[in-house]
Amino acid sequence: MPQLPSLDELISGARVVSVPMRVKFRGVLEREVLLLQGPAGWAEFGPFTEYDDVESSRWLRAAIEAGWKGFPAPLRESIPVNATLPAVPADKVGEVLAAFTEAGGGSISAVKVKVAERGQSLDDDVARVAAVRSALPDAALRVDANAGWSGPEAVEALARLAEYGLEYAEQPVAGIDGLSALRRTLAERRIPVLIAADESVRKESDPLAVARAGAADLIVVKVAPLGGVRRARDIVLEAGLPAVVSSALDTSIGIRAGLALAACLPELPYACGLGTVSLMAGDVVREPLVATDGRMALREVGADPELLERYAAPIERRDWWHGRLRRCYAVLSGA
Repeated sequence: MPQLPSLDELISGARVVSVPMRVKFRGVLEREVLLLQGPAGWAEFGPFTEYDDVESSRWLRAAIEAGWKGFPAPLRESIPVNATLPAVPADKVGEVLAAFTEAGGGSISAVKVKVAERGQSLDDDVARVAAVRSALPDAALRVDANAGWSGPEAVEALARLAEYGLEYAEQPVAGIDGLSALRRTLAERRIPVLIAADESVRKESDPLAVARAGAADLIVVKVAPLGGVRRARDIVLEAGLPAVVSSALDTSIGIRAGLALAACLPELPYACGLGTVSLMAGDVVREPLVATDGRMALREVGADPELLERYAAPIERRDWWHGRLRRCYAVLSGA
Protein backbone atom coordinates (compact mmCIF):
# COMPACT_ATOMS: atom_id res chain seq x y z
CA MET A 1 0.00 0.00 0.00
CA PRO A 2 1.53 3.38 -0.99
CA GLN A 3 1.70 6.17 1.57
CA LEU A 4 -1.71 7.79 1.71
CA PRO A 5 -2.09 11.01 -0.24
CA SER A 6 -3.68 13.78 1.79
CA LEU A 7 -7.45 13.89 2.07
CA ASP A 8 -7.41 17.35 0.50
CA GLU A 9 -5.57 15.92 -2.51
CA LEU A 10 -8.19 13.21 -2.93
CA ILE A 11 -11.13 15.58 -2.56
CA SER A 12 -9.69 18.20 -4.91
CA GLY A 13 -9.60 15.76 -7.84
CA ALA A 14 -12.76 13.81 -7.02
CA ARG A 15 -15.59 13.62 -9.53
CA VAL A 16 -18.88 11.84 -8.80
CA VAL A 17 -20.75 10.41 -11.78
CA SER A 18 -24.01 8.56 -12.30
CA VAL A 19 -23.97 6.40 -15.43
CA PRO A 20 -27.25 4.93 -16.75
CA MET A 21 -27.61 1.18 -17.23
CA ARG A 22 -29.16 -0.47 -20.30
CA VAL A 23 -30.96 -2.95 -18.05
CA LYS A 24 -31.38 -3.22 -14.30
CA PHE A 25 -28.39 -4.97 -12.81
CA ARG A 26 -27.89 -5.68 -9.15
CA GLY A 27 -31.05 -3.69 -8.55
CA VAL A 28 -29.73 -0.44 -10.03
CA LEU A 29 -30.52 1.54 -13.17
CA GLU A 30 -27.86 4.19 -12.46
CA ARG A 31 -24.31 3.28 -11.43
CA GLU A 32 -22.81 5.91 -9.15
CA VAL A 33 -19.05 6.01 -8.56
CA LEU A 34 -16.49 8.53 -7.40
CA LEU A 35 -13.48 9.01 -9.67
CA LEU A 36 -10.08 10.17 -8.47
CA GLN A 37 -7.16 11.52 -10.46
CA GLY A 38 -3.71 10.79 -9.11
CA PRO A 39 -0.16 11.08 -10.49
CA ALA A 40 -0.36 7.53 -11.90
CA GLY A 41 -3.74 8.09 -13.60
CA TRP A 42 -7.47 7.90 -13.00
CA ALA A 43 -8.93 5.60 -10.36
CA GLU A 44 -12.42 4.49 -9.33
CA PHE A 45 -14.00 4.33 -5.86
CA GLY A 46 -17.42 2.75 -6.19
CA PRO A 47 -18.50 0.53 -3.29
CA PHE A 48 -22.23 -0.14 -3.44
CA THR A 49 -24.29 2.12 -1.23
CA GLU A 50 -25.22 -0.55 1.32
CA TYR A 51 -21.58 -1.38 2.17
CA ASP A 52 -20.29 -0.08 5.48
CA ASP A 53 -17.22 2.12 5.85
CA VAL A 54 -14.84 -0.67 6.85
CA GLU A 55 -15.69 -2.79 3.81
CA SER A 56 -15.75 0.30 1.58
CA SER A 57 -12.30 1.37 2.79
CA ARG A 58 -10.81 -1.59 0.89
CA TRP A 59 -12.26 -0.08 -2.28
CA LEU A 60 -10.55 3.21 -1.43
CA ARG A 61 -7.28 1.37 -0.83
CA ALA A 62 -7.58 -0.11 -4.35
CA ALA A 63 -8.33 3.31 -5.87
CA ILE A 64 -5.30 4.88 -4.19
CA GLU A 65 -3.09 2.08 -5.50
CA ALA A 66 -4.38 2.67 -9.03
CA GLY A 67 -4.09 6.45 -8.95
CA TRP A 68 -0.94 6.91 -6.89
CA LYS A 69 1.17 3.78 -7.47
CA GLY A 70 -0.01 2.29 -10.74
CA PHE A 71 -0.17 -1.37 -11.70
CA PRO A 72 2.31 -4.29 -11.83
CA ALA A 73 4.01 -5.17 -15.10
CA PRO A 74 1.72 -7.25 -17.35
CA LEU A 75 2.40 -10.80 -18.47
CA ARG A 76 -0.12 -10.59 -21.33
CA GLU A 77 -1.61 -7.83 -23.47
CA SER A 78 -4.99 -9.40 -24.26
CA ILE A 79 -7.56 -10.77 -21.82
CA PRO A 80 -10.36 -13.29 -22.58
CA VAL A 81 -13.68 -11.82 -21.43
CA ASN A 82 -17.18 -13.21 -20.95
CA ALA A 83 -20.47 -11.45 -21.61
CA THR A 84 -22.66 -10.99 -18.51
CA LEU A 85 -26.40 -11.57 -18.69
CA PRO A 86 -28.59 -10.09 -15.94
CA ALA A 87 -31.68 -11.97 -14.75
CA VAL A 88 -33.79 -10.86 -17.71
CA PRO A 89 -36.75 -12.83 -19.13
CA ALA A 90 -35.76 -15.46 -21.67
CA ASP A 91 -37.29 -13.45 -24.52
CA LYS A 92 -34.89 -10.56 -23.73
CA VAL A 93 -31.72 -12.66 -23.88
CA GLY A 94 -31.00 -11.91 -27.54
CA GLU A 95 -31.39 -8.16 -26.99
CA VAL A 96 -28.95 -8.10 -24.09
CA LEU A 97 -26.38 -10.29 -25.83
CA ALA A 98 -26.60 -8.01 -28.86
CA ALA A 99 -25.34 -5.14 -26.69
CA PHE A 100 -22.06 -7.01 -26.25
CA THR A 101 -21.58 -7.74 -29.94
CA GLU A 102 -22.59 -4.22 -30.94
CA ALA A 103 -20.30 -2.58 -28.38
CA GLY A 104 -17.12 -4.37 -29.38
CA GLY A 105 -17.94 -6.29 -32.51
CA GLY A 106 -17.33 -9.92 -33.26
CA SER A 107 -18.47 -13.01 -31.43
CA ILE A 108 -19.12 -14.00 -27.80
CA SER A 109 -17.05 -16.92 -26.55
CA ALA A 110 -18.28 -17.09 -22.93
CA VAL A 111 -21.36 -15.94 -20.99
CA LYS A 112 -22.09 -15.58 -17.29
CA VAL A 113 -25.82 -15.83 -16.56
CA LYS A 114 -27.34 -14.42 -13.39
CA VAL A 115 -29.69 -16.85 -11.66
CA ALA A 116 -31.52 -17.17 -8.31
CA GLU A 117 -32.90 -13.64 -8.61
CA ARG A 118 -35.31 -12.76 -5.83
CA GLY A 119 -38.91 -13.00 -7.05
CA GLN A 120 -38.03 -15.40 -9.89
CA SER A 121 -38.30 -19.18 -10.12
CA LEU A 122 -35.98 -21.97 -11.14
CA ASP A 123 -38.05 -22.33 -14.30
CA ASP A 124 -37.13 -18.72 -15.12
CA ASP A 125 -33.45 -19.55 -14.64
CA VAL A 126 -33.65 -22.66 -16.80
CA ALA A 127 -35.45 -20.76 -19.56
CA ARG A 128 -32.80 -18.01 -19.49
CA VAL A 129 -29.89 -20.44 -19.63
CA ALA A 130 -31.59 -22.46 -22.36
CA ALA A 131 -32.06 -19.29 -24.42
CA VAL A 132 -28.36 -18.46 -24.11
CA ARG A 133 -27.35 -21.98 -25.08
CA SER A 134 -29.69 -21.88 -28.09
CA ALA A 135 -28.26 -18.53 -29.22
CA LEU A 136 -24.62 -19.51 -28.55
CA PRO A 137 -24.26 -23.29 -28.87
CA ASP A 138 -20.46 -23.22 -28.64
CA ALA A 139 -19.95 -20.60 -25.93
CA ALA A 140 -18.59 -21.41 -22.48
CA LEU A 141 -21.48 -20.98 -20.07
CA ARG A 142 -21.39 -20.28 -16.34
CA VAL A 143 -24.09 -19.20 -13.86
CA ASP A 144 -23.91 -16.85 -10.88
CA ALA A 145 -26.41 -17.22 -8.04
CA ASN A 146 -24.89 -14.65 -5.65
CA ALA A 147 -25.54 -17.10 -2.77
CA GLY A 148 -29.24 -17.01 -3.57
CA TRP A 149 -29.99 -20.74 -3.16
CA SER A 150 -30.21 -22.98 -0.13
CA GLY A 151 -28.27 -26.25 -0.32
CA PRO A 152 -31.21 -28.36 -1.55
CA GLU A 153 -32.27 -25.63 -4.00
CA ALA A 154 -28.75 -25.49 -5.43
CA VAL A 155 -28.61 -29.26 -5.94
CA GLU A 156 -31.94 -29.24 -7.78
CA ALA A 157 -31.02 -26.18 -9.84
CA LEU A 158 -27.58 -27.39 -10.86
CA ALA A 159 -28.89 -30.84 -11.74
CA ARG A 160 -31.23 -29.17 -14.24
CA LEU A 161 -28.82 -26.50 -15.47
CA ALA A 162 -25.98 -28.99 -15.95
CA GLU A 163 -27.84 -30.25 -19.01
CA TYR A 164 -26.74 -27.06 -20.79
CA GLY A 165 -23.05 -27.70 -20.24
CA LEU A 166 -21.95 -25.38 -17.43
CA GLU A 167 -18.30 -24.47 -16.93
CA TYR A 168 -19.01 -23.69 -13.29
CA ALA A 169 -21.54 -22.22 -10.85
CA GLU A 170 -20.46 -19.07 -9.03
CA GLN A 171 -21.35 -18.81 -5.33
CA PRO A 172 -24.50 -20.97 -5.56
CA VAL A 173 -24.97 -20.96 -1.76
CA ALA A 174 -23.81 -18.78 1.11
CA GLY A 175 -20.75 -19.42 3.23
CA ILE A 176 -17.73 -21.67 3.13
CA ASP A 177 -19.50 -24.50 4.94
CA GLY A 178 -22.38 -24.28 2.48
CA LEU A 179 -20.03 -24.48 -0.50
CA SER A 180 -18.18 -27.46 1.00
CA ALA A 181 -21.39 -29.39 1.61
CA LEU A 182 -22.73 -28.61 -1.85
CA ARG A 183 -19.49 -29.63 -3.53
CA ARG A 184 -19.61 -33.01 -1.74
CA THR A 185 -23.24 -33.56 -2.69
CA LEU A 186 -22.62 -32.75 -6.35
CA ALA A 187 -19.77 -35.25 -6.41
CA GLU A 188 -21.88 -37.93 -4.72
CA ARG A 189 -24.72 -37.43 -7.21
CA ARG A 190 -22.36 -37.11 -10.16
CA ILE A 191 -23.64 -33.70 -11.17
CA PRO A 192 -20.78 -32.35 -13.30
CA VAL A 193 -20.62 -28.70 -12.19
CA LEU A 194 -17.54 -27.01 -10.73
CA ILE A 195 -17.99 -24.58 -7.84
CA ALA A 196 -16.56 -21.06 -7.89
CA ALA A 197 -16.34 -18.93 -4.74
CA ASP A 198 -16.95 -15.19 -4.98
CA GLU A 199 -18.58 -13.71 -1.87
CA SER A 200 -16.81 -16.38 0.19
CA VAL A 201 -13.53 -14.80 -0.92
CA ARG A 202 -14.16 -11.06 -1.01
CA LYS A 203 -16.53 -10.81 1.96
CA GLU A 204 -14.64 -13.09 4.36
CA SER A 205 -12.22 -11.67 6.90
CA ASP A 206 -9.81 -14.34 5.63
CA PRO A 207 -10.09 -14.59 1.83
CA LEU A 208 -7.91 -17.72 1.82
CA ALA A 209 -10.21 -19.70 4.11
CA VAL A 210 -12.27 -21.04 1.21
CA ALA A 211 -9.17 -22.54 -0.40
CA ARG A 212 -7.94 -24.11 2.84
CA ALA A 213 -11.37 -25.67 3.38
CA GLY A 214 -11.42 -27.22 -0.09
CA ALA A 215 -14.78 -25.55 -0.59
CA ALA A 216 -14.32 -24.49 -4.23
CA ASP A 217 -12.75 -25.57 -7.49
CA LEU A 218 -11.88 -22.00 -8.45
CA ILE A 219 -12.14 -18.49 -7.05
CA VAL A 220 -13.55 -15.25 -8.41
CA VAL A 221 -11.50 -12.17 -7.54
CA LYS A 222 -12.36 -8.49 -7.82
CA VAL A 223 -9.77 -5.77 -7.44
CA ALA A 224 -11.69 -3.16 -5.46
CA PRO A 225 -13.28 -5.37 -2.77
CA LEU A 226 -9.92 -7.08 -2.14
CA GLY A 227 -8.00 -3.83 -1.71
CA GLY A 228 -6.09 -3.51 -4.96
CA VAL A 229 -4.37 -5.37 -7.78
CA ARG A 230 -1.33 -6.47 -5.81
CA ARG A 231 -3.29 -7.78 -2.85
CA ALA A 232 -5.72 -9.63 -5.13
CA ARG A 233 -2.79 -11.17 -7.02
CA ASP A 234 -1.22 -12.33 -3.76
CA ILE A 235 -4.50 -13.94 -2.69
CA VAL A 236 -4.70 -15.87 -5.96
CA LEU A 237 -1.11 -17.07 -5.64
CA GLU A 238 -1.56 -18.16 -2.02
CA ALA A 239 -4.92 -19.84 -2.69
CA GLY A 240 -3.39 -22.08 -5.35
CA LEU A 241 -6.71 -22.31 -7.22
CA PRO A 242 -7.62 -21.23 -10.75
CA ALA A 243 -8.96 -17.66 -10.73
CA VAL A 244 -11.48 -15.64 -12.69
CA VAL A 245 -11.08 -11.86 -12.53
CA SER A 246 -14.41 -10.08 -12.42
CA SER A 247 -15.71 -6.52 -12.24
CA ALA A 248 -17.85 -4.76 -9.66
CA LEU A 249 -20.03 -3.05 -12.28
CA ASP A 250 -17.29 -0.53 -12.98
CA THR A 251 -16.86 2.17 -15.57
CA SER A 252 -13.89 1.71 -17.89
CA ILE A 253 -11.69 3.33 -15.23
CA GLY A 254 -12.42 0.48 -12.82
CA ILE A 255 -12.28 -2.13 -15.58
CA ARG A 256 -8.72 -1.02 -16.33
CA ALA A 257 -7.72 -2.13 -12.82
CA GLY A 258 -9.39 -5.50 -13.40
CA LEU A 259 -7.47 -5.90 -16.63
CA ALA A 260 -4.26 -5.10 -14.78
CA LEU A 261 -4.93 -7.97 -12.37
CA ALA A 262 -5.82 -10.40 -15.16
CA ALA A 263 -2.71 -9.33 -17.06
CA CYS A 264 -0.31 -10.01 -14.19
CA LEU A 265 -1.55 -13.45 -13.06
CA PRO A 266 0.77 -16.31 -14.05
CA GLU A 267 -2.19 -18.37 -15.31
CA LEU A 268 -5.59 -17.30 -16.63
CA PRO A 269 -7.54 -20.45 -17.54
CA TYR A 270 -11.02 -18.89 -17.76
CA ALA A 271 -12.56 -15.90 -19.50
CA CYS A 272 -12.87 -12.97 -17.12
CA GLY A 273 -16.00 -11.09 -16.08
CA LEU A 274 -14.72 -7.71 -17.20
CA GLY A 275 -17.18 -6.99 -20.01
CA THR A 276 -19.81 -5.19 -17.94
CA VAL A 277 -19.32 -1.77 -19.55
CA SER A 278 -21.50 -3.17 -22.34
CA LEU A 279 -24.38 -3.21 -19.85
CA MET A 280 -24.09 0.55 -19.44
CA ALA A 281 -25.72 3.18 -21.62
CA GLY A 282 -22.74 5.48 -21.16
CA ASP A 283 -19.17 5.68 -19.88
CA VAL A 284 -16.66 8.27 -18.71
CA VAL A 285 -14.03 7.51 -21.39
CA ARG A 286 -14.28 8.19 -25.10
CA GLU A 287 -13.31 4.69 -26.16
CA PRO A 288 -14.82 2.30 -23.59
CA LEU A 289 -13.09 -0.92 -22.62
CA VAL A 290 -15.22 -3.52 -24.39
CA ALA A 291 -14.39 -6.93 -25.83
CA THR A 292 -13.88 -7.78 -29.48
CA ASP A 293 -14.30 -11.45 -30.40
CA GLY A 294 -14.30 -12.32 -26.71
CA ARG A 295 -11.05 -10.55 -25.83
CA MET A 296 -10.12 -7.17 -24.43
CA ALA A 297 -6.86 -5.40 -25.23
CA LEU A 298 -4.83 -3.99 -22.36
CA ARG A 299 -4.57 -0.22 -22.83
CA GLU A 300 -4.63 2.97 -20.81
CA VAL A 301 -7.82 4.98 -20.35
CA GLY A 302 -8.64 8.38 -18.93
CA ALA A 303 -11.83 10.19 -18.00
CA ASP A 304 -13.08 12.64 -20.61
CA PRO A 305 -14.01 16.14 -19.26
CA GLU A 306 -17.14 16.38 -21.41
CA LEU A 307 -18.38 12.96 -20.30
CA LEU A 308 -17.65 13.80 -16.67
CA GLU A 309 -19.95 16.79 -17.06
CA ARG A 310 -22.61 14.81 -18.92
CA TYR A 311 -22.83 12.15 -16.21
CA ALA A 312 -22.13 14.38 -13.22
CA ALA A 313 -24.21 13.29 -10.22
CA PRO A 314 -26.53 15.80 -8.51
CA ILE A 315 -24.88 17.97 -5.86
CA GLU A 316 -26.53 16.12 -2.99
CA ARG A 317 -25.09 12.84 -4.26
CA ARG A 318 -21.68 14.45 -4.70
CA ASP A 319 -21.80 15.58 -1.08
CA TRP A 320 -22.85 12.08 0.03
CA TRP A 321 -19.87 10.49 -1.76
CA HIS A 322 -17.46 13.11 -0.43
CA GLY A 323 -18.66 12.29 3.08
CA ARG A 324 -18.16 8.60 2.43
CA LEU A 325 -14.67 9.26 1.07
CA ARG A 326 -13.75 11.14 4.25
CA ARG A 327 -15.03 8.34 6.49
CA CYS A 328 -13.24 5.61 4.54
CA TYR A 329 -10.05 7.66 4.53
CA ALA A 330 -10.30 7.84 8.32
CA VAL A 331 -10.52 4.03 8.43
CA LEU A 332 -7.39 3.65 6.28
CA SER A 333 -5.41 6.27 8.18
CA GLY A 334 -6.45 4.95 11.57
CA ALA A 335 -7.83 8.36 12.54
